[in-house]
Amino acid sequence: MMTTTKMKELFKSGAQDELLMDIYLDESKLDYQRQRYVDAIAKYEELYEEGEVAIYSAPGRSEIGGNHTDHQNGEVLAASVNLDAIAIVKPLEEAVVKVVSGNYPMITVDLNDLEKKDSEEGTTLSLIKGVLAGIKNHGGKVGGFQAYITSDVLIGAGLSSSAAFETAIGTITSGLYNDMSISAVDIAIIGQYAENVYFGKPCGLMDQMASSVGNLVHIDFADKKNPVIEGVSCDLVKYGYSLCITDTKGSHADLTPDYAAVPAEMRAAAAVFGKEVLHGVTMEELLEKSAEVREKAGDRAYLRAIHFVNENVRVQKEVAALKADDFQGFLATVKESGDSSYKFLQNVYTNHDVQHQNVSIALAVSETVLGDNGVCRVHGGGFAGTIQAFVKNEAVADYKAVMDKVFGKDACQVLKIRKYGGMKVFE
Repeated sequence: MMTTTKMKELFKSGAQDELLMDIYLDESKLDYQRQRYVDAIAKYEELYEEGEVAIYSAPGRSEIGGNHTDHQNGEVLAASVNLDAIAIVKPLEEAVVKVVSGNYPMITVDLNDLEKKDSEEGTTLSLIKGVLAGIKNHGGKVGGFQAYITSDVLIGAGLSSSAAFETAIGTITSGLYNDMSISAVDIAIIGQYAENVYFGKPCGLMDQMASSVGNLVHIDFADKKNPVIEGVSCDLVKYGYSLCITDTKGSHADLTPDYAAVPAEMRAAAAVFGKEVLHGVTMEELLEKSAEVREKAGDRAYLRAIHFVNENVRVQKEVAALKADDFQGFLATVKESGDSSYKFLQNVYTNHDVQHQNVSIALAVSETVLGDNGVCRVHGGGFAGTIQAFVKNEAVADYKAVMDKVFGKDACQVLKIRKYGGMKVFE
């Protein structure tokens, strides 16, 4: 390990610029990243002491394909992005983990007490304990450490800040006590366990897997307990495109019924075929039993079932296009996904408040501004929140300026697909 003083000097001087470019891929953000690392190390010193430390990183993620498919045992394509949580860390001899995240109070975990407690559900403490317990359950070693974690992964913007945090804790423990031998896939599974069991949120595996594995990851949830995971390469720099995520600033209040209705209606359609979920239902079967599905589940459920069946195919098409170096084919399928979400899945705005359509506006403005310079789609759960756009680099500045004018300063974030998942940055 290296001293905090020496690390700060190296980052300040630009000696680590090559490393930062390798991770974050954006020369325009070099000054920001240098200062971010220096500030994080300084904060660690303020909280704990000067001395030898290591630095770890875990990225946020963006769903690329497979909108509302995972809960039906479908397929998804997700990517890690160059927003991340970074952790300044030192191992401790005592059996205790101390974590300060951002400006929140210190959390202390006794490694001799990793049992789940109902009273801790929904807290950051529960996530840390869940990851540590999950590592032990997987046969890994745990030990004490103190850490300061800071993150620029946007909270509530569909980029999965919680998965980045879980991956950070898992990767730290893998690095300090397991010689980085815990696989990225296992760290993702452990993160999901922490969130499901300890935190009390029934999330899928997409978020954790994209954060932990890095780059693009294709996941097939046909066997929910044993998902098939495949890494996919996509170099946006080579293709001359950037990934833009725009926060439309819509309120998520009172949207729970809208979100809940999507899987519920899909399951209602699946029930017509004697199934719990739509996985395995074909378009031919949907057409054959259209009247029955409409009668028993409703028209919107039928439309959402059509979306699911075709969206699964689109994920496969996206993966095939990237493998074949057919980026334009990939973009065309991304646009098809967005169109289907709008028309058939219908998760762009809530029917309960048609006067507020932030996501619809974002998509309309994007299509108008971009023309042939990019494609856009609703991102994540929908109804409010974010949209995603793949934009030619030469059009990014104008696109961002317009989106920021419509939705507020820095509403549009220009991102890259990061090739690394959870990682040890420096020691």
